[in-house]
Amino acid sequence: MAATVGSALHWWAKTKGEQNAIIVAGEALTYRELQDWSGRIARMIVARGIKPGQRVGVLGPNSLMWPVVALGVLKAGAVLIPLNPRFKPAELRKLVDDAGAVLVIAPEEFAETVEAARQLGEPYETVVFAELAGLRDGGPENFRIDLSPDDPTALLFTSGSTGLSKGVVCTNRTLLNIVFEATLTEEGFRPGSTSLLVLPLVFTPGLVWGLVMTTVLGGTLIIEKELDPNRAAKLLGEHKVQALFGVPLIFEAISRAPEFENADVSSLRTAIVGGAAVAPDLLKRWADKGVALRQIYGMTEAGGVATATLVSEAFDHPDSCGSGSIFTEMKVVRDDGTDAAPGEEGEILLSGPGVTPGYWNDPESTATALRDGWLHSGDLGTLDESGRVKFVDRLKDLIITGGINISPVEIERVISQIPGVVEVAVIAATDDRFGETPAAIVTVEDGVDAATIVEHCDRLVADYKVPRYVVIRDEPLPRLPSGKLSKTAIRSEYRDVSERFDKVR
Repeated sequence: MAATVGSALHWWAKTKGEQNAIIVAGEALTYRELQDWSGRIARMIVARGIKPGQRVGVLGPNSLMWPVVALGVLKAGAVLIPLNPRFKPAELRKLVDDAGAVLVIAPEEFAETVEAARQLGEPYETVVFAELAGLRDGGPENFRIDLSPDDPTALLFTSGSTGLSKGVVCTNRTLLNIVFEATLTEEGFRPGSTSLLVLPLVFTPGLVWGLVMTTVLGGTLIIEKELDPNRAAKLLGEHKVQALFGVPLIFEAISRAPEFENADVSSLRTAIVGGAAVAPDLLKRWADKGVALRQIYGMTEAGGVATATLVSEAFDHPDSCGSGSIFTEMKVVRDDGTDAAPGEEGEILLSGPGVTPGYWNDPESTATALRDGWLHSGDLGTLDESGRVKFVDRLKDLIITGGINISPVEIERVISQIPGVVEVAVIAATDDRFGETPAAIVTVEDGVDAATIVEHCDRLVADYKVPRYVVIRDEPLPRLPSGKLSKTAIRSEYRDVSERFDKVR
């Protein structure tokens, strides 16, 4: 058999079948149970006529069945398509069409959405979770069909934070390479370790760094249906959790929970955070508990995490994302492709064993992103003299005012330091004189007002970077299911910010 996620599950079921593999809301599945149930689902999928390489969508929020079904799809030799449970029928239809999915598996409560999507185009087969629940009991089942290591095994559609969504191809080789590289450093993942997942399984952190990482390493994955900060703080100690990962919002919420003060986090050895700026106060709160939060830089096309700050440098270089990994290299280049000087901003390029071979049925985007052995990230960054990378911004998110580039992330970091600021997004507002000018959309507490924000920025950044529009709002900013702020939604909501609001300076 080939080296696959399914073959790893088979091994752990054979060698430590009674160990818990997955725990959801207190209900556990051992490796033997996970192997047998997913094997029966795989056999059923094949019996329905699904051939190796055909795409199968799995829709639904975190649940006990979702990872079992996902592993069943992989073991059937099909290509897994995780589907966002927050999608409307038209959105679901587009993703199904882009992937060419022939079967969609979903919980009963999503049957109406699945059927509505089905009516919008060519028909596809559907199965509800209830049909698969009955397959939980039965005798040993080792059924699986392994694809070639370089055949697509999953398509992860990008989160759409830039308004675009492309199917990132994962193969067994790239997935296993990601796992292998993640185990090679002292602060990395370890065989048999326990991870806590409070993010959706349908995205890269949940599927790759949660389910795949745990299954291949024979660990235990505690999956929460949603983030309950108090409960998460308790689980860290109760299960001696060794790995926790997510966006700053996750670590912020847990650190603010009453239970956090007395929580036992002594077992936590891998704590990685990314997707947004990390406030120094957040780093300190975890450091006071003996946990060094390591900032990461990554993207779906590179397996989610391409580099993470070393524990030894986490406090001395809090705005760094490390200098790559053992086999993953990074560089920053100018527009002409030459290497940028230390401190000079340019595009971040990646090369490593976890990089995708391309986008599904999109040779044009693949050729644009993958050139001369390097993945062109579309992100702006700098390298210091020691090769540590600092993320600056998405290239296309730059605000150009009077011909000068402004990074929204830089201003967001400054504003987020103000006590009472809960979250902030900086976008471009049209300006008759400069073309574009920064607009800060901020949710606050403790009476923070626009004047406070302008005064703070005026002290810390150049005049042209100080927002000319500050919108204070009571509601949380819109987010993607992954927890990141949805810049696309924010830009859409405030596309006419210069017409609806007065300048503050």
